[in-house]
Amino acid sequence: QVQLIESGGGLVQAGESLTLSCVASGRSNSAYSWAWFRQAPGKERELVAGIGRQSLKFYYVGPVKGRFTISRDNAKNAVYLQMNNLKPEDTAVYTCAVPLQKDYGREPERYEYDFWGQGTQVTVSA
Repeated sequence: QVQLIESGGGLVQAGESLTLSCVASGRSNSAYSWAWFRQAPGKERELVAGIGRQSLKFYYVGPVKGRFTISRDNAKNAVYLQMNNLKPEDTAVYTCAVPLQKDYGREPERYEYDFWGQGTQVTVSA
């Protein structure tokens, strides 16, 4: 089945940047949307960014707009999250995900995500 492995998290100071990577195996995800989620301690998990098939559609949650960029590389079966100007409130475990259903043209935030990575910790100090 689909397996997802994230990497790239770490400890940084406010204003610095990180790039997260997620590589999938078990299924080509070229025809599927991708998403990044995050969950901070004591908080609900939230959808941070999504990207549709062929990079035709994008989604970003309000607080990260202008700072984060999601991209995909279908040849590598991978998705990335470039995070610039990080803030302490970005501290969370970041997880990549893909749906069971193929992308048929909907906004990526509208899909149900079924396969999840293990998560990578991002900690931003003030």
